[in-house]
Amino acid sequence: MEKYNLPNLLYEYNALEPYMSEQVLILHHTKHHQAYVNSANDLITKLEDARKNNLELDFKSISKALSFNIAGHILHEIFWKIMAPESSGKNKPSIKDTPKISEQIEKDFGGFDRFKKEFSETAKSVEGSGWALLTWHKEHGNLNIIQIEKHNVNLYPEQKILLALDVWEHSYYLDYKNDRAKFVENWWNIVNWQEVNHRFTQI
Repeated sequence: MEKYNLPNLLYEYNALEPYMSEQVLILHHTKHHQAYVNSANDLITKLEDARKNNLELDFKSISKALSFNIAGHILHEIFWKIMAPESSGKNKPSIKDTPKISEQIEKDFGGFDRFKKEFSETAKSVEGSGWALLTWHKEHGNLNIIQIEKHNVNLYPEQKILLALDVWEHSYYLDYKNDRAKFVENWWNIVNWQEVNHRFTQI
């Protein structure tokens, strides 16, 4: 089975300040994301060894743990890519720069302001640790906003993830304490709409 690797960021650790501090980004990337990668790889090795030597495993436990850690890795890969320094883009998509995603947001939500409100409220209302995602439902041909608890609970299958916001406390607590709403509001300043638009055009 293929093993996973921690991806390099496309920007410096201090590049997202003041909205996300260097300290938080270092801890989040090198500790939390690395832990999901390490755990996933350890579980894959355990599975490989069990298959090679015909060993018994607690498959309910190992499958759940593998799903959790791989999902954490994949979501973080997207999370890093859809953020960029404020100077590299605007805090909302535009018909000129990001036409495809801009037009689809307008079609499905009636405008960016309505989309932003729905996405923000979805992120702020996650119970405990989790994510807010903007996805594309290929079969139905529309954008969806969905909420994930932890990394892998309530995730709809067969939906392309376009935008992902991590609202686990390690994403913001050192910067915003318990004010998740402020973190969510400030996060919009570092969304890389060019990348979101690119992900949409690759569907």
